[in-house]
Amino acid sequence: KMSEVSEVMTKADMKPKSMYRAKMWSDDVENLYRFQQAGYRDEVEYKQVKQVDEVECWPETGFVKKLQRRDNTFYYYNRQRECEDKDVRKVKVYVY
Repeated sequence: KMSEVSEVMTKADMKPKSMYRAKMWSDDVENLYRFQQAGYRDEVEYKQVKQVDEVECWPETGFVKKLQRRDNTFYYYNRQRECEDKDVRKVKVYVY
């Protein structure tokens, strides 16, 4: 039986067409790293699940500042880069 959340999700669901792993760090990879740490594919999935229009970002860097996990606990992120070089290849980049 599907949960109510996944039923709601499938209605407005955008499914990625493909996925590849990041090879080099960039601002986008940094933000994807943050979403994936919090248990989401990317910003698209986060906005669908949490029903929010905007994600809180640091004005100086544009990096994601805070994310709410599915269990409603919050992740807070630093202004600076958090995704180290050794973690870059773990980041999944989704193509829609």
